[in-house]
Amino acid sequence: MDSFEENSVIKSYFSGSRRGSNIFWAVAVSLGGFGFFLTGLSSFFQKSLLFFSDASEISFIPQGIILLFYGTIGSILGIFIALTVWWNVGSGYNEYNRNSQKITLYRRGFPGKNRELSLTFPFEEVKSIKLRIKEGINPRRQLLLCLTDSREIPLTGLEQPVALNKIEDEAITIAKYLNVFLETE
Repeated sequence: MDSFEENSVIKSYFSGSRRGSNIFWAVAVSLGGFGFFLTGLSSFFQKSLLFFSDASEISFIPQGIILLFYGTIGSILGIFIALTVWWNVGSGYNEYNRNSQKITLYRRGFPGKNRELSLTFPFEEVKSIKLRIKEGINPRRQLLLCLTDSREIPLTGLEQPVALNKIEDEAITIAKYLNVFLETE
């Protein structure tokens, strides 16, 4: 998440799903699924379709059918992850504009009529900024926009946990900018 302040506007950008780890998993799952699929086909044709292994010894029923099934599911999952990276799902920005007295949250989703999500809130509806920190095996550090009607809107993405001092600095900056309280949970 990158932030910059320009005159009376603060903008925070989010990278979304276009990350190295997602690219790695898309390739790994696709190759694994394709390997299982070819191994299942090899057992059906009784001829090795893979240059690095001999799958002709595997009986088609039930092992070959199961390998075809797992290979198909793995390939579909790999394609899904690759398309998520291609479309950059989850990318977007938060904009805090003092001139218009509005907060705009923009995110990109999957293609379709609701691909772009844009939420706008006036400064008057903002009650506070909440910093939610959960440590442990699966740490979570999250900023929330708390509204007067008790809604809590996430301001941070789902990427790897941000350094504690960085998310604290961002929470303080936003709370000061909006002139609201900073809560912790």
